[in-house]
Amino acid sequence: MDEITQILNAIEGGDAHAAGQLLPLVYEELRQLAAQKLAQEKPGQTLQATALVHEAYLRLVGKDDEQHWGSRGHFFAAAAEAMRRILVDAARRKQTLKRGGDRQAQCLDDIEAPQINEDLLALDEAMAKLAAHDPIKAKLVELRYFAGLTGDEAAEILGISASTADRYWTYARAWLHARLHGK
Repeated sequence: MDEITQILNAIEGGDAHAAGQLLPLVYEELRQLAAQKLAQEKPGQTLQATALVHEAYLRLVGKDDEQHWGSRGHFFAAAAEAMRRILVDAARRKQTLKRGGDRQAQCLDDIEAPQINEDLLALDEAMAKLAAHDPIKAKLVELRYFAGLTGDEAAEILGISASTADRYWTYARAWLHARLHGK
């Protein structure tokens, strides 16, 4: 059992000091995941990787209700989901009229047009539909896309073979692409 799993078990057992020991061990990995996700966001994103990590960590460890993480992989899967929810909430807030949701931001120094990824809200809606249709494939997408895990790492967390994870990944990407592009 690795050190992170031991600390997660201590947190689950009610050790008040264990949460303080966990953050230094997972911080850099969570920050890299957050930076990857934010790099894929539309230009104008104001949320920073550090803030995303801290908010996700507080949602995971700072809750009064008990958390149950069976392993390091389970913790990172929960972190990926927390980051996804934070990004979706931020996108929803930006869309409100109070925050200028009816206006288009314009970049003044458009030397080259940035590549814009799928709208996060549309992706979230499609992910919810995929989860209703096939929860394991939705979880695989969440682990691969939001947590930045490899196919093998995600397969291990989900308890499926790597080849099954590859097939599920191919299916889920095609399914989401069809929903996002109206096909």
